[in-house]
Amino acid sequence: MNSGFFSFITTGFRGSGAPVMFVILVIGFAAIGLIIERIWYLYFKCGTSKAFMSYISKCLKAGDYERAVKYATSLQTPLAKIVAVILQNRGKGIKVIQRSIDEVFLTEAPRVNRFLPYLQAFANLSVLLGLLGTIYGFMEAFNSLANVPAAQRAQALAASIAIVMCSTLWGLIVCVLSLFAYSFLAGKAEKLLEEIDEKSTKLMNLVEE
Repeated sequence: MNSGFFSFITTGFRGSGAPVMFVILVIGFAAIGLIIERIWYLYFKCGTSKAFMSYISKCLKAGDYERAVKYATSLQTPLAKIVAVILQNRGKGIKVIQRSIDEVFLTEAPRVNRFLPYLQAFANLSVLLGLLGTIYGFMEAFNSLANVPAAQRAQALAASIAIVMCSTLWGLIVCVLSLFAYSFLAGKAEKLLEEIDEKSTKLMNLVEE
């Protein structure tokens, strides 16, 4: 079954919709690259908040604010940057700290959600291009039937339809991959922003007690 599927796809790359399928292939590679980059950022670069906050809490309990600030500023994650400005502005009042948090959050929040809308665009574009390739393939198939003997037209049409549908199938594959990744990564991004808001509020209240 798998060999038949791949054979079907590769046949499509040799059909009339081949240019469109190659464009969809490029979109698929772009989507995969984007997905890998977002996974690295959201899960590996920003996914160590528990260990980070544990170390910050340890420093604060020991009264070593300078070490906590130094550690926070050494990291380039959104949470670390917000923790750094909270500690650097401690003692200046809630309003000053909140304003500093808002400034950092407005800069860092777009980075958390960066590139995610492109996945939706890739999904829509791949489907539309797949349909475009299929429609063009149908036009080519029906046009070529004029030169086929009447007794062989049904068989020739069936073979042509099988090939031109590859474009739609290929577009749907890229679409499903992009939409699944978008849902998965958008959920992680939202959770990360909620976590940043929660931890920053708790830390702000703690240092201003």
